[in-house]
Amino acid sequence: MNTGVVKFFNESKGFGFIKDAESNKEYFVHMNGLVDKIRENDEVTFELEEGRKGLNAINVKIA
Repeated sequence: MNTGVVKFFNESKGFGFIKDAESNKEYFVHMNGLVDKIRENDEVTFELEEGRKGLNAINVKIA
């Protein structure tokens, strides 16, 4: 399980980015991958899954 911070999330478009706490890499997150509702600067836990354009954050939960 990875941890990170929501760097950006656009509710109307349904996507955003999460910055990984360990690697500082940014991962795309789509609203379909959310367990909890998230906002910018929320601390979250997440898993990674290979998507069409790289790794995507899934099973995103508030930490």
